Amino acid sequence: MEDVTGALGGFRGVRAELLVTLKKAQPLTAHELGARFGLTTNGLRRYLKLLEEEGLVRYARTVHGVGAPVFAYSLTPAGEALFPQQYVSVLATALDALRAQQGTAAVAGVLELEWNRLADEAGPVLEGLPLEERVPLVAELLSAKGYMAEAVHVERGAGEPAVPTLRIHNCAVREIAERFPEACAAEAKFVERLLGVPLVRGAHRKDGCGRCEYGVVRHLSAE
Repeated sequence: MEDVTGALGGFRGVRAELLVTLKKAQPLTAHELGARFGLTTNGLRRYLKLLEEEGLVRYARTVHGVGAPVFAYSLTPAGEALFPQQYVSVLATALDALRAQQGTAAVAGVLELEWNRLADEAGPVLEGLPLEERVPLVAELLSAKGYMAEAVHVERGAGEPAVPTLRIHNCAVREIAERFPEACAAEAKFVERLLGVPLVRGAHRKDGCGRCEYGVVRHLSAE
């Protein structure tokens, strides 16, 4: 948690951890947040109120599970902006100009170029490692680039083995991804190249999910 919160504009302690928790699993009710932090609902609302006054957190009435609608908290655009992004405005302007002059294929080529450079650097480290070791290492690499990634295992059904999954909570090029779908495709190619197995995207921020997920199509022993 410390590596992530250290970049949040100087926020520390409970407030920083609240921002990270909401980033990973928003929206969440005060009761749900209290359970995660071991605090009473009233005690936690004090911190939430401070974040709300700073324009970083908002709450809204929402359908949350079974039962009547409740108030749940999520990050505002200003709260989202605290998480790392990689010069997106400058890059977006450059990509707009490139697309106008040379078309979408040129945009895709530029986006893939940086991912391929990273893959060339990381490839020798990952080569020969079993899949179970490669997934967390790729998560560490993406987190170092601001993507707030983690390796998890996701249950797919009764009697089936859990699937190694790469879960990405922060898109460091969110503005680019929203304007250029080629960015998501380049990212997917990079992840699949490093893991060396077929992947399926189980969640996608562009579809309204709070994160992106890449799951292994079948449990291989890459073994």
